[in-house]
Amino acid sequence: MLAKAVFLDRDGTLNEDPGYLGNPDKVVLLPGVIEALSELKNRNNYLLIVISNQSGIARGLITESQVNSVNKKISELLSAHNIFIDAFYFCPAHPDFSTSDESECRKPSPLMITQAAEKFNIDLSKSYMIGDSYTDIEAGMNAGVRTILVKTGLGAESISILQNQNKFPSFVASNLIDASNFILNDSHGENL
Repeated sequence: MLAKAVFLDRDGTLNEDPGYLGNPDKVVLLPGVIEALSELKNRNNYLLIVISNQSGIARGLITESQVNSVNKKISELLSAHNIFIDAFYFCPAHPDFSTSDESECRKPSPLMITQAAEKFNIDLSKSYMIGDSYTDIEAGMNAGVRTILVKTGLGAESISILQNQNKFPSFVASNLIDASNFILNDSHGENL
């Protein structure tokens, strides 16, 4: 049987985004993240897969090991509440500092989502992408999943960028709890 997943952006969606987060001691989960992820993962069996652009690596502002340390810290904070992230994917590239081949993974490319779907045997038609940036929404659309823009992080400015491009997420949520409620209602056919 195919799995269902919620793909999540990291900075600005799960945790506060101070910009190029490299220090695990500065990780602060956003309000409602624990409740929302627990509902999705522990009560509704969604895989939780983090998909993030980490161009700070290509820019020389943070290292890959710092990104891994931040991911580990997020995992520790969540596992204290019995919530486990199934995988972290990140793209270290940026077109200004990397080759086009290296930048292939960068959202809005769906590559990280499709790689995860292959590895975890995920049914993309029953899956969702949640993020605070227009690139998250475009990546989700490109992968064929339902998309939710959260107004945390860069959410407010991303709404106008998407509207200008005539691209609309499946839902705009105030926060992750709002997004989680949409997913649960949607998966039970209650958002029609």
